[in-house]
Amino acid sequence: MIVIGNGESRLEIDIDHITETKVGCNAIIRNHTVEHLVCVDKRMLKECVQYSINAGTIYTRTNLVIGDSEIIKTLPELPYTGTQRWDDPFHWGSGPYAVLIAAQLSKTAKMIGFDLYSKNSYVNNCYKDTENYDASAKRAVDSRYWVHQISKVFECFPDREFKIYQTPDWQLPEKWILPNVHVDRISNFTYT
Repeated sequence: MIVIGNGESRLEIDIDHITETKVGCNAIIRNHTVEHLVCVDKRMLKECVQYSINAGTIYTRTNLVIGDSEIIKTLPELPYTGTQRWDDPFHWGSGPYAVLIAAQLSKTAKMIGFDLYSKNSYVNNCYKDTENYDASAKRAVDSRYWVHQISKVFECFPDREFKIYQTPDWQLPEKWILPNVHVDRISNFTYT
């Protein structure tokens, strides 16, 4: 299973040539088809429903489910309980939830576009400067929540393998240094 974040490194991958099941986030369905889509923001969900022909199932927060659509499902419960703000499901983003869904559906999750960091301190997102996204001149989002939340998925699913494809200069977060997490160069990604 392929989990697709919206970090700019993923632009090196031809998503339309991926034959494995795909879990994507938000505006990916503007341009690509995915079997599973995560939208935790009301504005993004409304937009994604317009493109629903490009998504098999759309996952969102319980309070955002629109009507009785068969393709819109509620997000899964978190596999752990925490006491910090970043452990509250409301503060989980689309990317961490996409990794969670992949972990629940597959023994292996290949991750692309989970850049976490900006190379120039400004927004690192394929969709910057488009509707429902930040301007490219805006400061990058602090990645600490994403790092923590995705690390919890890795920890809660020790029998799953997570392979992160990234650029050579990308740094693996310390919390992600686990036996079931591996990093490879994005140039080594194969379309199988």
